[in-house]
Amino acid sequence: MANRTIREAGVVKGTNPQYLVEKIVRTRIYDSRYWKEECFALSAELIVDKGMELRYVGGIYAGNVKPTPFLCLTLKMLQIQPDRDIIIEFIRQEEYKYIRALGAFYLRLTFASAEIYKYLEPLFNDYRKLRWMNNQGRFELLHMDEFIDQLLREERLCDIQLPRLQKRQALEEVADLQPYVSALEGDLDNMSSSESEAEEKEKKKEERPR
Repeated sequence: MANRTIREAGVVKGTNPQYLVEKIVRTRIYDSRYWKEECFALSAELIVDKGMELRYVGGIYAGNVKPTPFLCLTLKMLQIQPDRDIIIEFIRQEEYKYIRALGAFYLRLTFASAEIYKYLEPLFNDYRKLRWMNNQGRFELLHMDEFIDQLLREERLCDIQLPRLQKRQALEEVADLQPYVSALEGDLDNMSSSESEAEEKEKKKEERPR
């Protein structure tokens, strides 16, 4: 009973939300100590508390045996299907970066393509460091913007096959998305304007009669 999707949950990507995680990975999670001791009877509100305790992201490690708490909480969210407003609050989280990462990962699994770009692309401006647990059980350094880039570009992440994501260009062509404008472009424009103004001032100085 504890491993079943709640009765009120809607279909996601044409299937039971938990089936977005492959059966062998789900089994590893169900058998894990963290799932049995920390995820039992968790509500959407309590997941926030557990998310605040996260210290790294990752999938299955130690010879494909142990799931990370990050992966366990992802499956729990698929099981109980929190309101979308809660997920959006997760990714807007400024203080707890691993809650933002958790919300972004869940959003990538469950939201429509246009919404994924809408909510995740602004996170390219988040350069905070994350700890990544690799398959050997060793920590690596990852930045939030790199994690978001992987969510938008990779087919598989944290040992989960990511649902198909429509190309951004296709969504722009049907007006579901506005063209992407990087914050870096604004910085470059400002830099270019400053340089132009400096060149103009220098030119005026040279043109002054001596």
